[in-house]
Amino acid sequence: MAKIIHVMIRVIEIERAIDFYNKAFGLKIVGHFDFDDFELVYLRNPENDFEVELTLNKGRATPYSHGDGSGHLAVCVDNCGAERDRLKGLGFEPGEVKEFLRDGKLMARFFFIQDPDGYKIEVLERHGRYW
Repeated sequence: MAKIIHVMIRVIEIERAIDFYNKAFGLKIVGHFDFDDFELVYLRNPENDFEVELTLNKGRATPYSHGDGSGHLAVCVDNCGAERDRLKGLGFEPGEVKEFLRDGKLMARFFFIQDPDGYKIEVLERHGRYW
């Protein structure tokens, strides 16, 4: 079987992206590779071995277009309300906490936040299939 190991996103300012993912989700640098034309930074936290790969294409100044096919990255936390408050306290702009019900029962509690490059991140509360 294949094992999913990382997701790659392109960024304009690598340090700003590293700072966001560290403060927002506790992701730390586990690999950093600098090449002539691009730079790769791999981020992870102790809860898992899945990584976020930040790619900086040197010389690019215009933000990337996410198009209409772009989705989102998802993380799960113990308490959505507390996590939203924490992120807001850090000066970020998380969306409102929402709930999905299925057959009258809670399926998901979540909110969205965007990273500095406009990538959407869904923050789900640990519940049901979202552990």
